[in-house]
Amino acid sequence: MLQKLHTRASMLMVTAHPDDEDGGTLAYTSRSLGARVSLVTLNRGEGGANVMSSDLWDALGLVRTEELLQADRYYCVDQYFSIATDYGFSKTLDEALQKWGHDRIFYDVVRAVRIERPLVITSVFVGGPSDGHGNHATAGLFAQEVFKAAGDPTVFPDQIKDGLQPWNPLKEYARVPFSLEKDTLSPKGLYDYATHRWQPAGVQNYISGKFEAGAVSATVEIPTGTYSSASGLNYLQISREGLGFQKSQNEGAAIPPAGPDSSPYHRFGSRISAKDEEKSFFDGIDTTLPGIGDLAQGEDHAFLTQGLNAINGLVEEAINTYSVNDPGKIADTLAKGLKATDDLTEAVKNSSLSERAKYDVLHELKVKQDQFNDALVLSLGLSVAANITPAHPPTGMFARFFGEPPSFAMAIPGQNFPVKVHVAESGPLPIKIDGVELKSSGTQGWGLQARGSTSASLSGDSTFDAVFDVHVPEDAGYTRPYFELPSIEQPYYDLRDPQYRGMALAPYPLEAWVNVSYQGVKIRVREVVQTIQREVGPGIVFHPMPVGPAISVTMLQSAGIVPLDKTSFPVSVRIHSNVKGPAQGALHLEIPSGWRSEPATSNFTLAKDGEEQIVTFRVFPSHLAEQPYKLTAVASYDNHNYKEGYVETGYSGLRPYFLYRAADYKTTGTNVKVAPNLQVGYIEGSGDDVPKSLENLGVHVRFLNQDDLAGGDLGKYNVIVVGIRAYAVRNDLVTYNGRLLEYVKNGGVVIVQYQTPEFDHNFGPYPYTMTSDPEEVTDEKSTVALLDPSSPVLSWPNKITATDFEGWIEERGSKFMQSWDSHYAAILETHDPGQDPQKGGMLFAKYGAGAYVYTAYAFYRELPLGVPGAYRIFSNLISLPSNPAIRSTTKISKP
Repeated sequence: MLQKLHTRASMLMVTAHPDDEDGGTLAYTSRSLGARVSLVTLNRGEGGANVMSSDLWDALGLVRTEELLQADRYYCVDQYFSIATDYGFSKTLDEALQKWGHDRIFYDVVRAVRIERPLVITSVFVGGPSDGHGNHATAGLFAQEVFKAAGDPTVFPDQIKDGLQPWNPLKEYARVPFSLEKDTLSPKGLYDYATHRWQPAGVQNYISGKFEAGAVSATVEIPTGTYSSASGLNYLQISREGLGFQKSQNEGAAIPPAGPDSSPYHRFGSRISAKDEEKSFFDGIDTTLPGIGDLAQGEDHAFLTQGLNAINGLVEEAINTYSVNDPGKIADTLAKGLKATDDLTEAVKNSSLSERAKYDVLHELKVKQDQFNDALVLSLGLSVAANITPAHPPTGMFARFFGEPPSFAMAIPGQNFPVKVHVAESGPLPIKIDGVELKSSGTQGWGLQARGSTSASLSGDSTFDAVFDVHVPEDAGYTRPYFELPSIEQPYYDLRDPQYRGMALAPYPLEAWVNVSYQGVKIRVREVVQTIQREVGPGIVFHPMPVGPAISVTMLQSAGIVPLDKTSFPVSVRIHSNVKGPAQGALHLEIPSGWRSEPATSNFTLAKDGEEQIVTFRVFPSHLAEQPYKLTAVASYDNHNYKEGYVETGYSGLRPYFLYRAADYKTTGTNVKVAPNLQVGYIEGSGDDVPKSLENLGVHVRFLNQDDLAGGDLGKYNVIVVGIRAYAVRNDLVTYNGRLLEYVKNGGVVIVQYQTPEFDHNFGPYPYTMTSDPEEVTDEKSTVALLDPSSPVLSWPNKITATDFEGWIEERGSKFMQSWDSHYAAILETHDPGQDPQKGGMLFAKYGAGAYVYTAYAFYRELPLGVPGAYRIFSNLISLPSNPAIRSTTKISKP
């Protein structure tokens, strides 16, 4: 914190997805140089895979938001997001801009720069083919464009009208692409990993408007391998610890060994004179605290220079006096520094400086006020905890050994409960607590009444507790994203609450503020009110207190299909109670006219907070046709109707968040048949909802564990389906893969869904090659050719045609095979514009008495979204054991 007080250095990095960031550079710049660092991430990674849970789409976006916020604590940065979503893999810059709309997303980047006002802009990407992803290239493009646009008041003038001011960063850099480094550049040029084609080597400079051909020079090497004596790690290692929290993508931390390391960056633009080779992003920039005076250049600002020099002197005195064993030793000096900053702030406000100079200088002084405040809190040893507390806390000699008692997990409108704010001062210096208060965000009308005194004097190494009685208003808003998707196909969010635009999440509803006086200055400490849970393993876990509905109503499936020959089908609804006591109510379905359900209404009784019940209705459709239908679950409780609910996203160890959805089930009448009496085994991989989707076909799977694979009777299954990325996350599957092949040889059918390159080790009955960089077909509307319409996969029990590939969402598929043995038959072909034909997306082989299929097509995305054609095709796959063309084959193929 003292390093940060001593500099005005600031940097903002623009990336596309969570985990794209150069964490080593962020951590070094923030922690070692003391710079104020911000990270703008264009989207939340909704289109990615997930190895930790079954959360996908916007649920995955919330998971990855929370993961990135965890990582940011290690990078020591402030986080911003745009309203863009990750709609899936994008091969070109033009495609990404067409999907998102240039100005729609660029707006948020300009806004973040005008808010943060950084001296330097950086990006991991250069805005071209070397970035390997259209979203990446967009981040690189925007980082350069914002260098010019943020200072132009005619660009998004509504931001200026709302109170922001233009800002001109002084430099712009991007990390040198590995493939364009001097020592790695191929004589063939630049290989585009997105399109798998060679391009001319070089980068487009969007600031100068020129193409810089050939290898890209490193203007500066950021020494990320620099050792931090405070942590015992270097800055790359610190950042990798943070990156390790992004488990949904990387399964956990991979900390590199200690040693020298660096990140090369190329400068694309500068508003000041700058050398071709630099030692820092900030070479040539006065980043000293007195350098703030440069913001008033050309104006009479002698008073400003004098005040900044005085503050700088106090900061240097604190740095020279600081003792790790006695941090309170510098508290008086820091208090003087804060007072001097407060005084200079008032002087600037009352000065004759221009309004623009005042705006810029006051921005920097506000940063210093906050930093002095935080430094004083640390120096004095101040800490604050604000927790839900029992109405009658446990007492007795053993109470302290059991920790805080667990609280409820979610507050509801109309609820009353106490909150205890615990203030501790661990240092020896006397302070005065002027007041403790609770504040609510969002909905007005909270009852926040202190039980006793909220002020006190602490003489050092002492504590103070303030207890508040809280009443949640009946119209309290729920803790939910301030953004929403009206449709999974829209590649950007709508804003439910625009005031939070750019933030990771909306503020939690209740927080405590402690106002402290020390040596004539005011210090403030904030803490979000926490719930307390006890979990096996982690022990006591604190989470920010959310507000939610008394009754949450969710469909077990949000989308599916109904076979036209079905006279009835089940619809299951989950009722979850947040009522602090028993809850009784009734549940019914709103269904299309002429349809009926059994029961028509179902009464429910939930005994306590957190209890839930699954209610299954049998729905009898009338005049079912090939068209969409919608059913809505409605719960009635305490004179309120509830038609929505939430899912808690994430996994153990990650702070949860809440994704709300209407309690709707969208289904489509579908002409689909499936073989009867199928026994299906499922080898779950990283998590998907395919087994749940198969219930719509009347197929119930049994999940196979390690014991099943090692020695169980696989022969009792007609078909075994391998879940997505299973070979990446299931060591037991790799170990016992031979038993799967023996199962096929003896007459079974194995269907392997999309796998990552860990599968590229000939686990099938015959050789194949995926490569470490397999092809993807990202255009969900790409034409699909049926290479062999008579293939068993395409002909029975459903005759597959081109119409079965209509209405697909996000992509056709991922991880297409590049080559394969002649025993495999390629069933389908598709490709993106400009891409070579891709025939390796569905391979079928007979082996012994059975059959083996690999499919890269994205059934794990399409089935849960109720895409009819995907159901028809997958029905054919799981029906292969009963397919006459398979059963009539008695010839056994040699392995």
